[in-house]
Amino acid sequence: MSERKVLNKYYPPDFDPAKIPKLKLPKDRQYVVRLMAPFNMRCKTCGEYIYKGKKFNARKETVQNEVYLGLPIFRFYIKCTRCLAEITFKTDPENTDYTMEHGATRNFQAEKLLEEEEKRMQKEREEEELNNPMKVLENRTKDSKLEMEVLENLQELKELNQRQANVDFEAMLKQYKEYEEEQKRKEQEEDEQEMKAMLEQAQNRRLLVDSDSDEEPAKSRTKPAAKIKPTDILQEPQSKKLKTESWERSVGKLNTKSQLAGLVTVKKQKPNPALANGTENQGTTANTGNCPCGDGPVGFAGNGEGST
Repeated sequence: MSERKVLNKYYPPDFDPAKIPKLKLPKDRQYVVRLMAPFNMRCKTCGEYIYKGKKFNARKETVQNEVYLGLPIFRFYIKCTRCLAEITFKTDPENTDYTMEHGATRNFQAEKLLEEEEKRMQKEREEEELNNPMKVLENRTKDSKLEMEVLENLQELKELNQRQANVDFEAMLKQYKEYEEEQKRKEQEEDEQEMKAMLEQAQNRRLLVDSDSDEEPAKSRTKPAAKIKPTDILQEPQSKKLKTESWERSVGKLNTKSQLAGLVTVKKQKPNPALANGTENQGTTANTGNCPCGDGPVGFAGNGEGST
């Protein structure tokens, strides 16, 4: 049984790789790649800012007839995120950077141009000094003169500052000490005022407490004794109303009967006539049985109860 994942393939003995047909693709063929904006740029059509690092689906192609030290140069096509205008830029292997071609302007381009100009001038100077020793001497004398002028200008500025601002350090220290002493004195005065205010408050509280304690025994002395003898309680009139508490006004008393006495009336029960006759008969039989006389009415008369 053969392997599922075959690593080695079979080549017949008459295999000739030159006979394999090759794809004929154009040299300027474009590929779709995913890239990020290499620098900040601004669209010329709508003025939209495209910041460095923004991702695009770009078309990539090889620039024809442009090579730097055998390295090919590539061109990229992107579209503006707002107006969909086409923007192109290509690689710059000489400066390890990118150059803007069409559709937008690169931000901070002036600073880059200034740096490039300085590098170019420095390079030209080095080339001149390499072949001309007299030029080296002239450049050195110019540099020394320029350095002396800079030092003189710096010294003049220092002297001018000293003339305009004559600083007396001793006076400054003295003024600073006076300021510190004044601050300490103010702090001490504020602390003393706070202490005085606190003492006055405490004294006022004590006076108020003392006055309250003096008034309470005076009031207790002025009250007369309401009950001198224990038997005076029996002689008090019943119509005297007791002092009602605040909770009794809202809820009412629970044990008092005087307030509810007029609301409830007791119904008197009338005697049943049948029961009354029964009790009378029992009474007569009892009387006749006890009396030696013969008739019952005589017994009623003898008992003093006349017939009605």
